[in-house]
Amino acid sequence: MASFTPADLARLRADIVFDETLRGQPLRFRSTWGLFSPRNIDEGTRLLLDHLEVRGDDDSLDLGCGYGPLGMTIARLAPQGQHLLVDKDFVAVDYARRNLLDNRIDNAQAMLSNGFDQVGERRFDLIVSNLPAKSGKELYYLYFYDALARLNPGGRLVIVTINGLRQFVARAFREVFGNYDKLKQGKTYTVSQAVLPAAEVRGDG
Repeated sequence: MASFTPADLARLRADIVFDETLRGQPLRFRSTWGLFSPRNIDEGTRLLLDHLEVRGDDDSLDLGCGYGPLGMTIARLAPQGQHLLVDKDFVAVDYARRNLLDNRIDNAQAMLSNGFDQVGERRFDLIVSNLPAKSGKELYYLYFYDALARLNPGGRLVIVTINGLRQFVARAFREVFGNYDKLKQGKTYTVSQAVLPAAEVRGDG
């Protein structure tokens, strides 16, 4: 059994700090044990960012933001837009807020929200999420329908999932949005997109 000294424990409790360049944007991240992929940017997030179209004036939502890599990168790429990062984990939101501040990203905010429940009536041009693999298809449907209600005409929902979910996502996107586009399938993850047609604006309920 491992034995830890007080100094070892102090190091484990200290923030994990690392630098990354995402889509050409140099960023510094702080994270901690217990958050998703605390020491580096995970493969799914990288794949999504590498195949994501971001327009300079997009307003975006990062659903399940963790410590913020997706939302922060998009905020840098869309300086004329306003960006919201949400997570149901208050520790994740705290670190996302600190990372936004440390990186001087002033066109974005992070807040606590269980899915869309604190988002209110805000609408977005782009909603992104690195969906967890084991949350259940019921929760995914809630996210998809809530995204549908909060996209501007022509707005995009772009998600990354494990490959085992790609057929479900394709069916669900066609059912909810009427369209589906596989942006990229890698060895482990698939990036999927649905678009709210410009002539089709749907409200809540």
